[in-house]
Amino acid sequence: MPAIENLGATTRTSPLWSPDKVTVIFVLGGPGAGKGTQCSKLVSDYGFKHLSAGDLLREEQDRPGSEFGEMIKTYIKEGTIVPMEVTIQLLENAMKKAMEEEKKSTFLIDGFPRKLDQAHAFERSVVPSKFTLFFDAPEDVMLERLLDRGKTSGRADDNIESIKKRFRTFVETSMPVVDEFESQKRVIKVNATQTPDEVYRDVQARLKEWGIEPITLKFVQTDA
Repeated sequence: MPAIENLGATTRTSPLWSPDKVTVIFVLGGPGAGKGTQCSKLVSDYGFKHLSAGDLLREEQDRPGSEFGEMIKTYIKEGTIVPMEVTIQLLENAMKKAMEEEKKSTFLIDGFPRKLDQAHAFERSVVPSKFTLFFDAPEDVMLERLLDRGKTSGRADDNIESIKKRFRTFVETSMPVVDEFESQKRVIKVNATQTPDEVYRDVQARLKEWGIEPITLKFVQTDA
């Protein structure tokens, strides 16, 4: 991977893709809000390509020869945010790969942007997003979920100290992203304290308001 100063996010002044050609939906919510569970359902029913910023960073930290591996590992362990240029480049690379190999053009980007400057840089250099799905849940609910997951996940950041740091980081840095997009009427806010199925029903109803239907329904309508 090239040096940070040579990455697209720092050098490009216009988006790589048009939102008419490539659809990006950001998926945000505090740690443990259930983003991954809902993304899996959306991928199955709607055909989105799901890209988790966190997963891409975790894969990169373990990739042989990665010049960013150790740096990413330290940031993740401390519950702080990896330099945005690295994250955006990893997302861009994954989108290109999905377009070429899977012919995908609609993406769910999970756990990103985590700061306003990330949002601005991505939309300026990669593609403007369509809207943000925000899964809203109080910290006590998310803490219980994460501690339960930590029993089996093996993730270094599923411990109470890292979790509390991640909560603070989310409130201080990610909520301004939600607030800005909400002021632009580009946020779908969903109550994430419900059961996964109830949350998903809400998501589907809201997507329908934006004209987004499941793949199976599209096929039925096309054949009719």
